[in-house]
Amino acid sequence: MNLLKKALFTVCALCCGMLYAQQTPVTKANYELAERFSPKKIGKMVFSTKVQPNYFKNSNKFWYSYTTSSGTEYYIVDPSAGTKRKLWDMAELAARVTEITKDPFDAQHLPINSLELVDDKYFTFEIKSSLMVPKKDKEDGNNAKKGAKENKVFKFKYDIASGKLTDISEEEKKDDYPGWARFSPDGKYAVYVKKYNLWYMDAENLKKAAKDEKDSTIVEHQLTTDGTADFPYGGRYADPYATEKELEKRVPAQLAWSPDSRHFIMVRTDVSNIKPLWVIDVLANPRPKLEAYKYQMPGEPSPKQHLYLFDFNEKSSKVIKTAAFKDQTLTMEYRPFTHKEQYEDFFSPVWLGDNGRFYFKRTSRDLKRMDICSVEVTADSCRTVIEERLNTYVEKRETRLISNGTELIHWSERDGWAHLYLFSSDGKLKNRITRGDWHVDQILGVDEAKRIVYFTACGKEKGEDPYYRHLYSATLDGTTVKLLNPGNYDFEETIMTDDNRYFVCNFSRVDTTPKSALYDNTGRKIMDLETADLSQLFAMGYKFPEIFKVKAGDGITDLYGVMYKPFDFDSTKLYPIIEYVYPGPQTEANNSAWSKSMNRIDRLAQLGFVVVTVGNRGGHPNRSKWYHNFGYGNLRDYGLEDKKVAVQQLAARYPFINGKKVGIHGHSGGGFMSTAAILKYPDFFTAAVSCAGNHDNSIYNRWWSEQHHGVLEEISEKGDTTFKYRIDTNQELAKNLKGHLLLITGDIDNNVHPGGTIRVVNALIKANKRFDMLILPGQRHSFGTMDEYFFWRMADYFSKYLMGDNTPRPVEIPEMNNN
Repeated sequence: MNLLKKALFTVCALCCGMLYAQQTPVTKANYELAERFSPKKIGKMVFSTKVQPNYFKNSNKFWYSYTTSSGTEYYIVDPSAGTKRKLWDMAELAARVTEITKDPFDAQHLPINSLELVDDKYFTFEIKSSLMVPKKDKEDGNNAKKGAKENKVFKFKYDIASGKLTDISEEEKKDDYPGWARFSPDGKYAVYVKKYNLWYMDAENLKKAAKDEKDSTIVEHQLTTDGTADFPYGGRYADPYATEKELEKRVPAQLAWSPDSRHFIMVRTDVSNIKPLWVIDVLANPRPKLEAYKYQMPGEPSPKQHLYLFDFNEKSSKVIKTAAFKDQTLTMEYRPFTHKEQYEDFFSPVWLGDNGRFYFKRTSRDLKRMDICSVEVTADSCRTVIEERLNTYVEKRETRLISNGTELIHWSERDGWAHLYLFSSDGKLKNRITRGDWHVDQILGVDEAKRIVYFTACGKEKGEDPYYRHLYSATLDGTTVKLLNPGNYDFEETIMTDDNRYFVCNFSRVDTTPKSALYDNTGRKIMDLETADLSQLFAMGYKFPEIFKVKAGDGITDLYGVMYKPFDFDSTKLYPIIEYVYPGPQTEANNSAWSKSMNRIDRLAQLGFVVVTVGNRGGHPNRSKWYHNFGYGNLRDYGLEDKKVAVQQLAARYPFINGKKVGIHGHSGGGFMSTAAILKYPDFFTAAVSCAGNHDNSIYNRWWSEQHHGVLEEISEKGDTTFKYRIDTNQELAKNLKGHLLLITGDIDNNVHPGGTIRVVNALIKANKRFDMLILPGQRHSFGTMDEYFFWRMADYFSKYLMGDNTPRPVEIPEMNNN
């Protein structure tokens, strides 16, 4: 029997070897197929993929727009009644707009802009006409330069009840306020920033400013006088190189008002000890321009932050004593506005507390310590309420204050997984709300009367990809956790109503069409709302990618990935493989939901490659804290082994993958990783295209580098504190290069400075290595207007060195002309 098994095994092995030997290598790149799926062309084939509900102010009704290949439709949904209806008949509306504007429109071609619901009764919107009128100055509304013309913009009012359409183009704006106004809750005053200082004006003058910012009758009052370029008010970095004209502009202040409008708080940051960094805009006219900006690098002195409490009635302020850690960070609570608030204000800090007290977060520079502190408005110091301590770093997430300020819902990874905890307002732990080997992501709402919290989480549903997000409810006593939107999908976006009764889900997988549905808070599906229209994409030959799972380098940890094949895939061929990478640790390159952003994955595969994305230990934060922090202290190399073994497993699993022709590509952190990979494993990776990489993190920003790699805080015998930082760089590996490396950077990248790439170039030259380099002039971190040019240069590179395709190509890139 054993002999028979051995014989069968030998036959199977020989057959597999014969099948692999019969695979025909791909040697010719399919530029025509890749050209079909450029971002611009996909934008004309795929339109809406999500429903974004816009809620009525005084009900749970919402409206949304959705575009398919048939055009755009607008809908009103009433969750309570379980109904969905069209807001208007597009053909009829187009005809009425045509009659008024004298421009021809139809149902599929009616360019509605600035659509806004007013008082839950009518909509206003704008239509740009072909009629040319004297151009208005954007700042004061008066006529601009003599003779200048612009398209007339018609403004319309549409009454929901009657369906009446009215041209209101000549009506003055009513009760409109400028976007820079930070209103007090009682609506009487607003605070803003001008010339590095805080100013305020009343509601009547704000109406004047909304119509004409240069109105000489506007009365405004200066609240502070000591703001400077390096130590401004407003809660954000000021531009130390701003012109006098720019300083005169009013801008929003990052502050939070108390509920009674008596006080507000803000964090003021002193950046005087932060050194400048520069890029040179060589395309500026008439001569190259030096662009300077403040930029803190790892280990360098930090900004100094101060917490200010203002008494608006007294027009006075005081600095709260917060000192606990050297170079500490102070953070007010930030939370996206509620659906009702979106009509009054935009995203802003919130006052977490009542009229007499507020909370804020204090974090040490090494991020191993984080405190939630409380401040009484009558005091000048703070009190620590909740402490978080870890040997890697503490993540900050939203804290909710409930039960009239007597309880706090706190997010923490203190047991190695992200969970919710219920504390009393004085910091005593009452109970855990959630527990288990899964990850709580975000709090969406709290029903205080029923004592239920609603939140999104990952990894709780066994058998699913652990990155798939779902909505859950949990009782605050921690006894019950309920799944509200079951299904083997990534519910990537969930939007709840303010009263937590209903929610809209947008969901998909990489291998399914995106859908949207409406649920109630018990998990009952009320209705399906939309399914994305991918018909034109499929007509052009599109096929969904495939999901796979492999083991990490430890042979234990599961890694999840996606495989993108050519749409004309032939299983008898042998395809080079390319990994598209981003190491994290704040995310991974691997998609879990469907996306039309496919330039570096699906589209790259059409040239004739198998392109894969796969996670790595130390990557995405939505798994365990161990997984997320695996790379702590080893930020260059931690993910490289997993990238290598993933390809080895896939090549062994699939005979159509050529494990001897391996490419790797990434942008930013992925640029850093792809270069490190070809230098760390020079006999495995054949070619790398590395874009905008932070190859030397000693000159990258302090926040990303110190958080994910770590910084050593040292205290001398004299009590002086210093911070030491050291991370391995790519230039230290330059001598290892054997394969083909293309380095790309924008020359005015003020995120990842071009100097990081230049340092690798310098080391490669000194190591006497041949390599390739492309500088994109006038481009910042994302390559902007030259992203399409970059794609075809990457296509040339991988086609040449992975396929051996040396087909002579014209100097001009014809595919760009067809884009």
